[in-house]
Amino acid sequence: MNRFRGTLTALVTPFRDGRLDLDALERLVERQIDAGVDGLVPCGTTGESPTLSVAEHDEVIERVVHLARRRVPVLAGTGSNNTAEALRCSRHAEKSGADGLLLVSPYYNKPSQEGLNRHFAAVAEGVGVPIVLYNIPGRTGVTILNETIQRLFESHKNVVAVKHATGRIDDVSDLMQMCEIDVLSGDDPLTWPLMSLGARGVVSVLSNLAPRAVKRLTSAALAGESVAALAAHRAIQPLARALLSLDTNPVPIKTALAMRGLCAEEFRLPLCPLTPRKRDELGELLDRFALE
Repeated sequence: MNRFRGTLTALVTPFRDGRLDLDALERLVERQIDAGVDGLVPCGTTGESPTLSVAEHDEVIERVVHLARRRVPVLAGTGSNNTAEALRCSRHAEKSGADGLLLVSPYYNKPSQEGLNRHFAAVAEGVGVPIVLYNIPGRTGVTILNETIQRLFESHKNVVAVKHATGRIDDVSDLMQMCEIDVLSGDDPLTWPLMSLGARGVVSVLSNLAPRAVKRLTSAALAGESVAALAAHRAIQPLARALLSLDTNPVPIKTALAMRGLCAEEFRLPLCPLTPRKRDELGELLDRFALE
């Protein structure tokens, strides 16, 4: 059931004059597919999903599915801190033709582990496509414990993977000894360390900008070519780290894409542009690491 491995790009959502820029979205999708990525992930954190209206969220997923034309799988971000809304959005994505769902843990309301289990179980039981759990406590304020991940994996056949973004490599090592759920890195700088332990790929921010460079890393890692994977990791590491540390994601990556003429440098509040100093620093990095 799980087709999600290798390089899956966490797509930015382009805006122009306050509205969705669907022309830019089409160009970004085609660029990703031409570069050979293994999947597309619309409406995640990098896609500024918190500031999309319900109609916009649905439209972006529909459009990416349409543009992909089954050439690569589409893993649609459909999570919410409202279980009913997560289920509605997930059913819409499934109906639209998405190949799977990326479900972030409920944010702000900080449910217990039992609440997390019931939340994800409700969605899993309400759809028929694969589900990738998204564990990112730095964003949500709650960690999906390994025991809860194991429980969901063993009780729902369509819970197939977890996007792991806790920043703790030992969490992944422990989880892999507990069950056989697939792990995807949720942090570009940690992709090689996690794949060296057995992770199957990455939901990548950097691949918006440099899809071939990220693909080289994941392809080498999946092929067991550790020397090549380490070299690919070292080539992307400085830029990968900067894109997640200069400012809140997706501000740096969208700025970098704008510098390359791939979309407008436009965000929705409360996100705002980089300071001039940080923008200059990012420009210098892009000149030094001309990755594609």
